[in-house]
Amino acid sequence: MDCSSGDVGRLFLAAVPDASTAVQIRHRAGILRRAHHLEGRLIEPNGLHVSLFFLGGLAERHVQLACGAAADVRTGPFAVSFDRAVSFRGKPGNRPFVLFGGGGLRQLTSFRRMLAAAMTRVGWRRRANMIFTPHITLLYDAREVEEHPIAPIGWTVREFVLIHSMRGHVHLARWPLRK
Repeated sequence: MDCSSGDVGRLFLAAVPDASTAVQIRHRAGILRRAHHLEGRLIEPNGLHVSLFFLGGLAERHVQLACGAAADVRTGPFAVSFDRAVSFRGKPGNRPFVLFGGGGLRQLTSFRRMLAAAMTRVGWRRRANMIFTPHITLLYDAREVEEHPIAPIGWTVREFVLIHSMRGHVHLARWPLRK
């Protein structure tokens, strides 16, 4: 599997919703946007994701090591469910409005710990120990929205991907979840 992009500055590992769920999330985002009088542009369905690890700033050979570590992770598919919306802190005038949750994200958090252990084995302990708050960014806006519950929305994570983000998302590599 080739993990090269030519521009290592915008690479990250992520869990992405299937196409149908991504459309549902974007639809829900539109409803939330109107309900909270937000003006930010909605993230397109193919841009929705849960970031697991940022790999930007690594030399190409180190990205290859990280991809090797990702390939070593073994776990079966698991469900995720997002049941809250909130604005995260961000640059003034550019706050991420996100979906996040609690119990419906435990398996995702556990998976991320397994991925962190694999990254640590190849020498990326500092990156592996970064705080993880699983979320899906829906849009960026100047307004701040307090945390509130929403009807749960989720999917079964069956793979994770290496994304190159530059004028859209390109999936450079995929790793199916399997035991």
